[in-house]
Amino acid sequence: MATVVPTSEEDAALTVVRFASELAWADAGPEVAEPQVSRLCMEAEEFIAMGKWLELASLMITSAELIFSKVSEKDIESIFTIICNLVTKTANPDEAMEIVKVVTAKILQQPNEKPVVRLKILINLYNLLETPYCQFYVYMKTLNLAVDGKVTEFIIPSFKKIDNFLKDWKIGIPEQRELFLAISNILKENKSVSKDALKFLTSYLATFVGEDAQVLSEAKEEAAHAIVEFVRAPDIFQCDLLDLPAVAQLEKDAKYGLLYELLKIFVTQRLDAYLDYHAANSTLLKTYGLVHEECIAKMRLMSLVDLSSDASGTIPYELIRDTLRINDDEVELWVVRAITAKLIDCKLDQMNQVVVVSHPTDRVFGQHQWQALRTKLATWRYYSGQQNNGRWAPGCPRFGSSVRTFSSEAIS
Repeated sequence: MATVVPTSEEDAALTVVRFASELAWADAGPEVAEPQVSRLCMEAEEFIAMGKWLELASLMITSAELIFSKVSEKDIESIFTIICNLVTKTANPDEAMEIVKVVTAKILQQPNEKPVVRLKILINLYNLLETPYCQFYVYMKTLNLAVDGKVTEFIIPSFKKIDNFLKDWKIGIPEQRELFLAISNILKENKSVSKDALKFLTSYLATFVGEDAQVLSEAKEEAAHAIVEFVRAPDIFQCDLLDLPAVAQLEKDAKYGLLYELLKIFVTQRLDAYLDYHAANSTLLKTYGLVHEECIAKMRLMSLVDLSSDASGTIPYELIRDTLRINDDEVELWVVRAITAKLIDCKLDQMNQVVVVSHPTDRVFGQHQWQALRTKLATWRYYSGQQNNGRWAPGCPRFGSSVRTFSSEAIS
């Protein structure tokens, strides 16, 4: 065998080349192996001397991938840590990106072989990068690996930091669409996070605001899927889907028009409208895997929320019974269910057989509701200022000359 080069910070890459090439050629016998190992080490030395980090990365990654199944996971991590560190050697962002592509391409070739180790390698690579787009690129490859390697449980916690990531990455609309849709697809496979799956799918659809009809058509299937997921979800009662152009385009669509009608019923109408819809479209509901009994239960709660928005502030038991189409002895049960789900804030007046609503709830929180909230906040600001002689009390949140309105447009 060739002489082992002493390890130092500078020649760590050369040590990896020697170690990996010796293992890769071990079965060929000394006469074949030694010349090959020497040749690879000489190439590596030349690349290091000339600062050709991309060429060095390509050389190292080829041998390292061949020994993936021959060494311990700890050794694999160590080897790839040195390889990934090459991105810090170059001052050229384009070269760093090419190194990233070389590394990620090899790591993703065999996603089912030690997927967790491969995931760790990509995360390590991500943390070494300084270029925002490179980070985004590696993160997307990490999502792909997690799915193909069936280790999504390790990547899901990072979704809580997506807002912070987006601020750092400063990616465009096409990249945002790719990201939101990938995350939504990962989460929809996990029933415990179905709410988050719909949230990211809604974020995806929101990126189509302002697009023309041709671009909007790309989102039709996902818009239809979002409607089905909202209707199916037993614990989601508010959504912004009706305000999104990507969803609104379905209203007159030959294939999805009836699905849009169903969404409108669930968001703005009551149980009787749903029952009429079901009578005419029961087969369609089954096609999308929607269970009639579950839809009725959700529509009863949605209808109760609608009743709570009445200006009088009280809801007679009789009206609840007739609207929800239930028996007299079920009225309080459904009110309690709505309270438990935090859909309404109310008290039961059993003596007078009415429900006293403390705070009405909006079923739809769109532009009108945001404007109303803005007005209330402006009023609160004014009176808070008056009570403090025009000065803001410590700990009191202060708003600027205008309150930013968060709507579907703001998501993108």
